[in-house]
Amino acid sequence: MSKIEIEHPDKKVSTGAYSAGVLINGWLFISGQGSVDLSTGEVIHGTIEEETTNTLNHIKKIIEAAGGGMDDIVKCSAHLSDINEFDRYNTVYASFFPGIKPARTTVQSVLGDGIKVEIDAIARIKTQ
Repeated sequence: MSKIEIEHPDKKVSTGAYSAGVLINGWLFISGQGSVDLSTGEVIHGTIEEETTNTLNHIKKIIEAAGGGMDDIVKCSAHLSDINEFDRYNTVYASFFPGIKPARTTVQSVLGDGIKVEIDAIARIKTQ
């Protein structure tokens, strides 16, 4: 049973002491992602819709780097800086999962650097 580190293919700078993803026995655990420019490490501030799109695109690239796709995600945990933006966030989130939606937890949290959303995910890669 070996662990494989999965990095975001666009990451150019260190954003912390963690792996973007860890793949073990077909299970991919994706660390919390936010709306960050991975070439500079700077936060990309925007509307909740823009930040959710950026965040889920990061997750998509990490899962694709591991050989999977968004339909392989079975669980997400989302943190919103303002739970009152849930409906707007949820509309974007749902567009990334047109089929069976992953199980999900969404909570309001204090998030660093003024980001509006952070999402982590667990996926089962079918080819593993």
